[in-house]
Amino acid sequence: MNTRKLLAGTILGASIFGSTMTFGAVAQEAASEAEASERTMTTVQVTARRREESLQDVPISVSVATAEDLERQGISATTDLTNIVPNLQFATYGTLTGNNSAAQVFIRGIGQTDATPGVDPGVGVYIDEVYMGRSVGGAMDFRDISSTQVLRGPQGTLFGRNTIGGAVLMTTNRPGAGNTVRVGYGEDNLIEGFLAMDLLDTDEVGVRASIGARSRNGYVTRVVDGTDLGDENSLTGQITLDWNPTSDLNVLLRADYSEEDENGSPFVFLDINETAAFPMIASAFAGCPGSSFPPPVPVPNVDDPRCANDFQYLGPFQNGGTSEAYSTLENSGLSAVVTYDMNEQWMLKSISSIRNLQWTGARDADNTPLLILATRYASESDQISQEFQAQYSGDRLNGVIGVYYFDETNNDRVVVDLGTPGTSYDTNDIELGTEAFALFTEWTYDLSEQLSITGGLRYTEEEKNIQGTWFNVPVVGSPEPAPPTTLCPVVGAPTPGCLFVTRDVHTETFDSVTGSANVAYRFNDFVMGYASISQGFKSGGFNQRYNALLQASGDPLAFDEETAQSLEIGFKANPSSNLRVNGAVFSNSYEDIQLTYRVGPAPLLFNAGEATINGAELEVYYMPTDQTTVDFSIGLLQAEMDSVAQVPNLGAQTPTATTQVGDRLPRAPESEMHLGVSHVFELPNSFELTPRIDVTYRESIFFDAGNDIGESSLTLVNGSLTLANINQDWRISLRGENLTDELYLVSGTTSASTATGYSEGIYARPRNFSLTFSKDF
Repeated sequence: MNTRKLLAGTILGASIFGSTMTFGAVAQEAASEAEASERTMTTVQVTARRREESLQDVPISVSVATAEDLERQGISATTDLTNIVPNLQFATYGTLTGNNSAAQVFIRGIGQTDATPGVDPGVGVYIDEVYMGRSVGGAMDFRDISSTQVLRGPQGTLFGRNTIGGAVLMTTNRPGAGNTVRVGYGEDNLIEGFLAMDLLDTDEVGVRASIGARSRNGYVTRVVDGTDLGDENSLTGQITLDWNPTSDLNVLLRADYSEEDENGSPFVFLDINETAAFPMIASAFAGCPGSSFPPPVPVPNVDDPRCANDFQYLGPFQNGGTSEAYSTLENSGLSAVVTYDMNEQWMLKSISSIRNLQWTGARDADNTPLLILATRYASESDQISQEFQAQYSGDRLNGVIGVYYFDETNNDRVVVDLGTPGTSYDTNDIELGTEAFALFTEWTYDLSEQLSITGGLRYTEEEKNIQGTWFNVPVVGSPEPAPPTTLCPVVGAPTPGCLFVTRDVHTETFDSVTGSANVAYRFNDFVMGYASISQGFKSGGFNQRYNALLQASGDPLAFDEETAQSLEIGFKANPSSNLRVNGAVFSNSYEDIQLTYRVGPAPLLFNAGEATINGAELEVYYMPTDQTTVDFSIGLLQAEMDSVAQVPNLGAQTPTATTQVGDRLPRAPESEMHLGVSHVFELPNSFELTPRIDVTYRESIFFDAGNDIGESSLTLVNGSLTLANINQDWRISLRGENLTDELYLVSGTTSASTATGYSEGIYARPRNFSLTFSKDF
């Protein structure tokens, strides 16, 4: 059998896990060609649990969408998945990085708000089975995509690193998928183009290449110079070689590249604490009428640009900052997936990868004409990973044994411009290293045709190290002075002109054994139920930004690993040939949670306490006729702190506002719902006209651990109208986003309780329309 042709024709054939649900039509194994319809709800064969299984037989809570589904629903980027997948929050714009592609991904209330390299993501993002080590770059446009999967809950036995909340998997097309061209135009001067082609497609060798570009003006204007923040300017490309040297051996090589060069994130001023030290100092030095320092006098409430007060608010789409604002990214990688069929039972698999990520981000944090706080960030990461698997497939027993290795080096340069008298910079020049090793195995045994049991174990060991320079420098003009070489003399009270932390190499080691167990029972041909327990682990690390000595030795503040244990009961049902209903209820015990708080101008991450997360999910796919499609999902979530850990004693720098018992976890709305309806009108001469409407509801949400900033409940309406010619394989689609023109925050941070006193946020882009033409050839 031709392995390359088989894999190219099997949906999700290169993915790791399967799905509980699909949102579109795919080939039905049991139907003949004469009976099959492109608009008939059908069965999906997926490689769940490292082997091919029927979609509805997989006892795993995950949502999947094919490329056709994504196009039908207007899903063009990872962040759009939030609108259709229950209990998923996929946000962008790193408030701590200033980078437009910094991902903040949460599944069932577990994730990470800090996108800097000092802390690992709480949700793993994988592209073609390769783990993306950094959060920056995770928010991206889809390129030559074949499918996306969102796997919910801790993954402690089959996945790579740090998938304590779950995983988002993206699979790109292999050679043989056909040729596609797409061009688009829209408001705010949106121009985009995409081309994917099979350059070579034989039984032994296939070569496929794709390239895409997207450009759009920003929607927030910086008043001082007219710069449009929130603009888009990206380029992506990928080339794939699929080779079958023999009938038993397949080699899949991929190279990808993406770059972005943009003006900066669309932050705006929200409010400021007129009694905080930095606003009072900045106002006095700027000449604000009625201000003086010392002694400190609260900033007068007068409408004057020299005064750091709430008169600095210019509205949701105007920025009053004057410091630099930019965002760039270069992300590239090579991967090789080699599979060898030893015999009918055993298959060997190797997944090798090397990646490089370079990014920058700059923002005026206070978003005013005054110098209170601004950040400039530059980072480069190099990662290599290697995974070996041995997969067994028998009559009743199926399983996998594997080993995983990951090595990463990050170099970070952060410059914080401060308005404090006597200092002009607060700088970090850091190198972080990670080396991770894991052994894992998982096995399923079919006790009968109805009943199966699954168990797995994973041993993980990780070493984190950090070396660098943390210091303040005196005001001496430009260029920036060289770093000092002596330690600050007073613990907890850093003095300008000395090192906060020694330049020694600091190392921490973390290890864990996690397990999973699952029992599944098929009641009849239409209903399957399952119950599972799974554990997750995310290693600790170091606070790379924290700028005060914690002990006389000058060691930086480390934080411990966090853990989660999930109990889940779910079902898969096909009550009729045109209805699919899948659901689950779950309870997670989440311990030693890594949360970020403000300590003066610097964010501080530490293990803040424990939480219990309870929830439920329901997904429905219904086709009342072969022309009408209904997608429905609902997610319920209760994610609150049960207990709070003791705050690290940092003297005067101890956090003044932290989590309280009963506080909600970041980006964990208590309920969310999506309803999508489309209908195909058949027209003469092979034309089809398809209107679609999507309504998404989400309850209130907090962006931070202290529940100090967030957004109230929200209903979003998107829609599209698509005209297609079936015989000529082209379609043109008019799409509207945010049709009711809702004004709402998508991200934000606040330091109102600290010395800097500011709050900033990012509003969503207003209502906009775009027109896209696509053709397969």
